[in-house]
Amino acid sequence: MQLMADSMDPGESDNARTVQVGGYIPGAPDPAFRMSRDWRCPLPVLLSVPHAGRIYPPALLARMRQAPFATLRLEDRLVDRVAELVTCETGATLLVADAPRALIDLNRSPEDIDWDMIEGASARGRRSHPSRRSRSGLGLVPRRLAGIGEIWTDRLSQAELEERIAAVHKPYHQALGLALESLRDRWGAALLIDCHSMPPLHSRFPDEPVPEFVVGDRFGASCDPALTDRALAFLARNGRTGSRNRPYAGGYVLERHAQPARGIHCLQLEVCRTTYLDAELAEPSARLAGLARLLAGLVRDLAGSLAKGGRERGMPLAAE
Repeated sequence: MQLMADSMDPGESDNARTVQVGGYIPGAPDPAFRMSRDWRCPLPVLLSVPHAGRIYPPALLARMRQAPFATLRLEDRLVDRVAELVTCETGATLLVADAPRALIDLNRSPEDIDWDMIEGASARGRRSHPSRRSRSGLGLVPRRLAGIGEIWTDRLSQAELEERIAAVHKPYHQALGLALESLRDRWGAALLIDCHSMPPLHSRFPDEPVPEFVVGDRFGASCDPALTDRALAFLARNGRTGSRNRPYAGGYVLERHAQPARGIHCLQLEVCRTTYLDAELAEPSARLAGLARLLAGLVRDLAGSLAKGGRERGMPLAAE
């Protein structure tokens, strides 16, 4: 794993945060992701943003159909800016992908490949069977989008696919797993909030409130249900509408890293883009700062519940 700490001395930092970078973006002189930590580790919480990346290598853009439209649709547009404000206010750890989802989707399994888009991939050489998701065009490397159809003008080589996995996907998940283990070792428990943004939802029934947030826990498999309950209750107390697992229950990030029995809890948080972006859902609006304050309160509330649960189970907590 390529992961390097920057040269900043934590003792010299005004906000006690340090930044590490890791991996690399094929075709660009940039790291694939960055991790920001408060060296005092005041909370057992890590926020991750796997679909934040906006660094597009020129060769990648040259192969895309309708690149401006496709890239905007694939991004969880600017939700990393919300997460950055939340972590600066709370001290939570933050992991942000700078490699774009168009290059590789970090919320998909490395086996979730649409082999029809890989040049020269014979039936015998395919190491996995395509899932329903990859067949629909949203696998490890996105292939199709509603409104434009095929994203790419040509197929991807096997060597390119393997480099993307080795340079971006593998080191990102290694870094995420190590950070969660570190938090658990220090606090006795850890909570991952995997941050995403979603287009506006529609109500299924007349007079049904439209959710602004979806909290996913893979139907109870990735997190103590009491934490999910608490998250939805916090949103309701603050006058915001939330949904549990529908239509987003959580993807590969939760599937891979959640270990509730060991005290590693994982939630996926989907935020409606209208809550922090402009009318075109492209640039920040004046609501962004207020959303960050709301989510900072949510992080503190869940961290307090997690710490209390650790004490009740006799776990050692760093704050004690």
